Amino acid sequence: MDKRTFLKVSALASAGLVSGAIYGCDDQSGSSNGEGSAENANSGNVEAFVLPALPYAYNALEPHIDQMTMEIHHDKHHAGYVKKLNAALADGSYSFESLEGLLASLTDADTAVRNSGGGHWNHSMFWNIMSPKTGQVPEGQLAEAINSAFGDFEAFKTQFGEAAKTRFGSGWAWLSVDSDKKLFVSSTPNQDNPLMTNLVEQAGTPILGIDVWEHAYYLKYQNLRGSYINEFMTIINWEEVAKRFAAAMS
Repeated sequence: MDKRTFLKVSALASAGLVSGAIYGCDDQSGSSNGEGSAENANSGNVEAFVLPALPYAYNALEPHIDQMTMEIHHDKHHAGYVKKLNAALADGSYSFESLEGLLASLTDADTAVRNSGGGHWNHSMFWNIMSPKTGQVPEGQLAEAINSAFGDFEAFKTQFGEAAKTRFGSGWAWLSVDSDKKLFVSSTPNQDNPLMTNLVEQAGTPILGIDVWEHAYYLKYQNLRGSYINEFMTIINWEEVAKRFAAAMS
């Protein structure tokens, strides 16, 4: 079996396990171009992935995250990952059915797709699990699962916050669902995420993530990563996280 065939089989298998695909989503005009199929990626004239529009205005998360940070983070950093991902896929050497499937099949040899594909997936989630509606808390089955896994919501916040604070250098902290349908907290370097089965210590389906690269907070918080994390906890869109949890549990 050659690499192309292996990756396609791996992607199809992964697609059956990961629901609620996060991919190019809608572009700035509100149109959608699908899941980034191999045909799109290799057609030569259609890009597989596009930059998703923010689900709120650039200043909607103030004072917790400032407008300039959101503009630079979304329009420059995330846009850069999308551009580099499309470039890395342009030669047609990867065949895949979804970005999740592609990420699950990567190895250490796939540096460009690992970095840019992870960056695109991570940020596409990140925008949606924040909300201008502050003070939300988990409810229902998600709240029960958090209590079961961590003891209570406050204990979860402490563990999640520590994972984010202690991630050395650049990276992310995650709340994910593992293969046994249990919640766990982890952190990953750079643009890795728990979908990267071959590359992370603990694989799973992320339902919440915080970006702790300095570009996510430095304009407002400088070196005070902990302050940024505390503010982030007040703007989590727990309704969206609950939807992702339900999809991961199905």
